[in-house]
Amino acid sequence: MQLFVKDLTVIDASYLCPKRGMVGHSWLVDVVLIGNLDEQSMVLDFGQVKKRIKAIIDEEVDHKLLVPSDHENTLCTSGDHEMLWLDFETDKGSIHLYSPSQGIALIPGEAITIETVTQYLSEIIKRYLPANVAHLQLTLREEVIHSASYQYTHGLKKHDGNCQRIAHGHRSMIEIWTNATRNHELEQRWANRWSDIYLASVEDKVPPEQLHRSKGAELISDESHDCFSYVSGQGLFELAMPKSSVELIDTDTTVECLADYILATVKREFLVSEHVRVHAYEGVGKGAIATDE
Repeated sequence: MQLFVKDLTVIDASYLCPKRGMVGHSWLVDVVLIGNLDEQSMVLDFGQVKKRIKAIIDEEVDHKLLVPSDHENTLCTSGDHEMLWLDFETDKGSIHLYSPSQGIALIPGEAITIETVTQYLSEIIKRYLPANVAHLQLTLREEVIHSASYQYTHGLKKHDGNCQRIAHGHRSMIEIWTNATRNHELEQRWANRWSDIYLASVEDKVPPEQLHRSKGAELISDESHDCFSYVSGQGLFELAMPKSSVELIDTDTTVECLADYILATVKREFLVSEHVRVHAYEGVGKGAIATDE
């Protein structure tokens, strides 16, 4: 017997790529359980599917930075109090993170792909399934987006939950309306602007010498990197990013603030005189609307 749940959850995370740098992404998750019926005449109660499997996915990869543990560019070292230093070389420049361990997921393999993340999660989930469940089919998939989209990474230091982690992200569509008509040209211009971008609050920017730097980060400077640091409920988070991969925002980077920022920037920098309405998405199926009408 097969039991299936589509759209079990959405994984919002970022991952490291030697070519693209730090990449925000969102994956929808489907699951199929194959096995015999239990004493309740079920493979597994739907409530337990959502409770057990979703909880494992959230704990292991959601709102984390996914790191290819076997790539030659990856250097991860332990600090005190379950803190980690992470250094990663990319074509865009080096990335340096100092974070509580729960902000990072080390994924076996030389690259972060749907296949490596699926295998990693499947092996963990199988340990917690009842004996009557013989097989698990886990499917990670991207939202089908027929218009412009962007991929960004950020951290929300004021957030009570896991959004406070300094390096998690989203793959998001963008809708920009001018005089009540979708403006696909403006949407694509914005998608190009925020391709594999790190969005940071100005107030979190610090000089490099203020960071707890690893040996690999000793040579970074204000000319090469933008550096950020904040303390939130889960601890101290610090990040150094290549300057070309950063856009500084003068507010927090919640989706509400980002919608306002996109609206103001489109009006000011793109010289749009018409009425503008922005639908900024944060991952799949959620976001904020800003309008000048």
